[in-house]
Amino acid sequence: MNGGLTFVIPVRHQDNAPDWNLVTHRLKQTIQSISAQDAPNWRGIVVANEGASLPAMPPNWDVVRVTFPPNPIHERRGADKNTFYDAFRLDKGRRVLSGMLSARDSAYFMIVDDDDFVSRRLARHVRDNNGQAGWHIMDGYIWEDGTKLLLRHDEFANLCGTSLIIRSDIYNLPERFEDAGEEYIKSMFGSHLILPEKLKEAGAPLPRLPFPGAVYRIGHVGAHSQSVGLIALIFSKDRTAGNLLRIASRLWRIRFFTRTLREEFFGGATVPRPIQDHRGIGPQLGGEAL
Repeated sequence: MNGGLTFVIPVRHQDNAPDWNLVTHRLKQTIQSISAQDAPNWRGIVVANEGASLPAMPPNWDVVRVTFPPNPIHERRGADKNTFYDAFRLDKGRRVLSGMLSARDSAYFMIVDDDDFVSRRLARHVRDNNGQAGWHIMDGYIWEDGTKLLLRHDEFANLCGTSLIIRSDIYNLPERFEDAGEEYIKSMFGSHLILPEKLKEAGAPLPRLPFPGAVYRIGHVGAHSQSVGLIALIFSKDRTAGNLLRIASRLWRIRFFTRTLREEFFGGATVPRPIQDHRGIGPQLGGEAL
């Protein structure tokens, strides 16, 4: 698969979802976004537990079934920060590794959270620049579910896990899943922050993707951890002069949905519509990079 890009979507255990219907609804939108790639050198893999119902897979997609137990600390509650992050990274990392091992002939991998969106130009960029170590998506958009506004962010990778395209050999995949240690799983596959830092320390920092590469969806029921919504993100409580300048800069970066943006990131001409959960609750605040 010369120059091929494989998108890997790790899906939480169904017991960790307050409403599985919402998970599959958003997953279907993410799959639609990825499937709009404007070059053919890509495929997608969804990693989900046995017994989890999934939307029908379009062409170029496969499902890898796993038997990992639910994450016992999926919600932080009283857990300390490090314990919470470790549990998340291990749960996500082993799902990602399982997906990659099923597609080890891929030239590049991109891990995509099951509620985010990506640019349709990614596969073409990989094809046209085959051989590079990968790319860091530092330029992207933040979108609060149910709104028609996006915030363009130039430190996107610090917020969102859907932010790395990595050449497959850099992962040094084991022959078998059983050969992978927990620390390797957590650092290489469970966190989008650790691997780029390792490459930077080794003198091989990832270049920035030269265009906005993804959309980070926030503000919905079932987001893994809590954070502010889009308006609160723009209007910080800090009223120092420096922060007021940052607020002005963020306001300058607000974009309205246009047909071009919808077609590039959302796989169609309409804005993805949120649905209510089984309790009748609509979009909520949520989402945090780990």
